[in-house]
Amino acid sequence: MNTLTDLLDVSVSGKENLGQKWIQALDAADLVPKGRCFSKRLVNRPAANRSISVLRLDEPLRPEQEFEGIIGRSASLLDVFAQLKTVAPTDSTVLLLGETGTGKELMARALHNRSTRRDRPLVRVNCAAIPSGLLESELFGHERGAFTGAIARRVGRFELANCGTLFLDEVGDIPLELQPKLMRVLQEQEFERLGNTQTLRVNVRVVAATSRNLGQMVVERQFRGDLYYRLNVFPIQLPALRERPEDILLLVRHFIQVFARKMQKSIDSISSESAEALMGHSWPGNVRELQNLIERAVILSPGKRIQVPLSGLNRADTRRDIAGQSAAVGVITLREVEREHILRALAETKWIIGGTKGAAARLGLKRTTLTSMMRRMGISRAMT
Repeated sequence: MNTLTDLLDVSVSGKENLGQKWIQALDAADLVPKGRCFSKRLVNRPAANRSISVLRLDEPLRPEQEFEGIIGRSASLLDVFAQLKTVAPTDSTVLLLGETGTGKELMARALHNRSTRRDRPLVRVNCAAIPSGLLESELFGHERGAFTGAIARRVGRFELANCGTLFLDEVGDIPLELQPKLMRVLQEQEFERLGNTQTLRVNVRVVAATSRNLGQMVVERQFRGDLYYRLNVFPIQLPALRERPEDILLLVRHFIQVFARKMQKSIDSISSESAEALMGHSWPGNVRELQNLIERAVILSPGKRIQVPLSGLNRADTRRDIAGQSAAVGVITLREVEREHILRALAETKWIIGGTKGAAARLGLKRTTLTSMMRRMGISRAMT
């Protein structure tokens, strides 16, 4: 078999400039042959006409490329890992924030595995998947006859997680009427089963997760402020996949290896065209979307080179562009556009309002004018 150096060919082919994100992604995924100054060679080439013809994917992941089964070594993800290592040994409540598909359940499992409760159960509850009328019974349990259909006593998730960790996924979907009881068990570690007046005490570490903006929900009175602040003890913001493009090829290699092994196929390379398309996609579904695409690609690939269905990516991007244009024309109000513009400026300046590099200067406003507009629109840093 040829060596990795023989099979990875750097050639001039009229492609667009790969750019710094390509170099970072190639280095992160270890697709550069060892002993070869690949990044410098790319940087020193003319700005146009750089491409990678074939990338090898058959090398195993190194320990530093993953953390508790979470793949990646971008700066934003390494910062998340550092926060997880810091808070894991404590019993403090952790709130995982991030878009759907960013790996919140994996992060919760990593927290549990790094905690002193690792030998106790990790109990998971998807609050969005359980009908609101049954969620109270699911969390706290019920006695026989507590309601129609309760033919036997049921132990709730808090009891099952006693001395362990309870992962409340999509906590923003918990009904308002149930939130005071959840607040009580978080604060006092005690509750009653439905249909019973006996108070039960538990020792549970809670990790909550949501893809929703709880701070904004509090402003809109869709979520209790006291519960939000109780959950928000140690918030961790998980980066979207588009914010860590240098991890994409590393994830691609991992998922190809996983699905190829499961389907008993031998796949060890990817074309530069496919790699470029994967790097350029915005990934609204994040890692979950990438995982599903690679599974489909492995199914469709008859040979050793992965055949990525690029047409699906192009259609998804086109649909989002059309939807975005339609929303801008007929749905979003001027006030909403103004609000989003302010939020974007605040995010880009890391919520620095004053000064020459602050959000007010970027928006061409006085500092007092911007703070007044923020108050009027209910914008505060607690929303992030």
